[in-house]
Amino acid sequence: MERTLLQWRLLSLLALIVALFSLFFASRSFQQETQGNTCSLLPHDHFWISSKRIVTPDGLISGSVEVKGGIIVSVVKEADWYKSQRSRVKVIDYGEAVLMPGLIDVHAHLDDPGRSEWEGFPSGTKAAAAGGITTLVDMPLNSCPSTVSPETLKLKIEAAKNRIHVDVGFWGGLVPDNALNSSALESLLDAGVLGLKSFMCPSGINDFPMTNITHIEEGLSVLAKYKRPLLVHAEVEKDLEIEDGSDNDPRSYLTYLKTRPTSWEEGAIRNLLSVTKNTRIGGSAEGAHVHIVHLSDASSSLDMIKEAKGKGDSVTVETCPHYLAFSSEEIPKGDTRFKCSPPIRDSANREKLWEAMMEGDIDMLSSDHSPTKPELKLMSDGNFLKAWGGISSLQFVLPVTWSYGKKYGVTLEQVASWWSDRPSKLAGLHSKGAITVGKHADIVIWEPEVEFDLDEDHPIHFKHPSISAYLGRRLSGKVVSTFVRGNLVFGEGKHASDACGSLQLAT
Repeated sequence: MERTLLQWRLLSLLALIVALFSLFFASRSFQQETQGNTCSLLPHDHFWISSKRIVTPDGLISGSVEVKGGIIVSVVKEADWYKSQRSRVKVIDYGEAVLMPGLIDVHAHLDDPGRSEWEGFPSGTKAAAAGGITTLVDMPLNSCPSTVSPETLKLKIEAAKNRIHVDVGFWGGLVPDNALNSSALESLLDAGVLGLKSFMCPSGINDFPMTNITHIEEGLSVLAKYKRPLLVHAEVEKDLEIEDGSDNDPRSYLTYLKTRPTSWEEGAIRNLLSVTKNTRIGGSAEGAHVHIVHLSDASSSLDMIKEAKGKGDSVTVETCPHYLAFSSEEIPKGDTRFKCSPPIRDSANREKLWEAMMEGDIDMLSSDHSPTKPELKLMSDGNFLKAWGGISSLQFVLPVTWSYGKKYGVTLEQVASWWSDRPSKLAGLHSKGAITVGKHADIVIWEPEVEFDLDEDHPIHFKHPSISAYLGRRLSGKVVSTFVRGNLVFGEGKHASDACGSLQLAT
C-alpha cells in the first residue's frame, strides 16, 4: 500500500514537472514569437483580417482576408466566412474601416544615396508606410550619382538594404551617354531596373541631362526586348516672350507659371507621340511602353494622348494629387512650397483633370514626392523663379486623393485602381496591386470618414515637413494600419522596429 502511494506521488510530481516545463516552453515560445518578429507589430505569420468594406477586383465586399506567409491565401464574403470551418488563427476585425490593396507609388524621389539630407530611404519609406503606401519605385535622379548604369544601381541597392520600411523598386535613367549604346542599356536593365526614365527638358541635375527624340526612339527599341516602360518628363523648352513689368514679380506664382506654359507640354507630347506609333502591334518597338509622368495640361496635351491611345499606341499617363488639389489662383504670394514642374495651372484646368480622371483618360496617380532641404525652397525670399521645385506629399496622397475627390463622386474602387492596380501593371509588379488569392499581402486599412488637421502637431515622417504644401489643410481619410507582405509595418501611429522592406528588382 505504501509503495503504491509512493508511486502515485512520484507520478504526480513527474506530471507536475512536465506541466511546468510545458508551460515554460510555451511561454518562451510565445515571447519569442511576440518579440522575435521585429519586422511586424503583429506576432503572427498566419491570420485573418475582417472588414465590412474590402476593396477587391470583383467590387466592394464585407468579409475576411486570410494571410499566410506574407501571401493572401483566401478572400471570403461574410456569409461564407461564418459558414466555413476556419483554422484557429488570429482574427483582426477592423469593423467599418476600409481594407484596400496597399498603394504603389511609381514616382518618388528618395534622394538616397548622396542627398539623404533631402530625404533618404529610412524617412521616406516610414512616411510611405504611415500613408498606406506599400511599394515605392524610386526615381533615378536627385540621388548622387544618378542611376544610369549597373554600378550606380548597385549603390542604390546597397543604400536601401535594411533601411526600407516598405518594398522598393528602381527606375533607371535614359540619358545621352547610354541612349545610343544598346549594350549599356541592356546591362542596366539586366541589373534589375523596372524600366527607364528620361527628361525632354533640363532636369536640374547635372549628371542627368535631357534626351532628344532620337535617344528616346533608340531607348524604346531596347525596352521592347524587355517589355518594360519608358517614363518621360514631357516638357520641351521654347522661347518665351514675357513682358517686363510689375506683374512679373518673382514672388508671384503667376510669374513662374508664365515661364512654363502649356505649349511646353504640348510640344513635348507631340514630339514624343511621333515615335510611340512604333509600340503598336507589329511596330518596330512592339513590347515597349511609354508612360507620361505628372501631366499638368488637361487640354491639347491630353487630347493628343487620347488620340494616340485610340490608334493603338502603347501609352499611359499619370497626374499627381497636387494638380487635382490646388489651382494657380489660390497660391499665396511667395509661398514656394507650391513650386513644381510642370506647374500647377488654373482652376478650369483642374476641373478638366478631374473629368479626365473620372472618365478614365488619365490612367493613374503618383506622388512625384520631390523633397529638398528647406533652405533650397527659399521660403524667406519667396522667389518662385529661383527656388527648388517639387511638392512634398508622400505620406498624405491617399487622404488628399479622397478629400478632394469626394465632390466628384470618387469611389473606393477608383482609388484602388489609380493607386494600386494600374501602377502594379506599369511597373511589372504582378504579385501586387489587388486583394486576391496569390498576391502579396500588401494591405492598407483606413477610415475615409475620419477628418484630421495636417498641422505642426500631426506626426509627419518625411524628412522636412515644413516644406509641404499640404500643411494647414483639413483632410479626410485616416490610415490605421499598413501591411507589407503580411508584416504589420505601421499601426496605431507606430512603426515596426526593424526596416524589413524588400527590394523589387526585375528579373
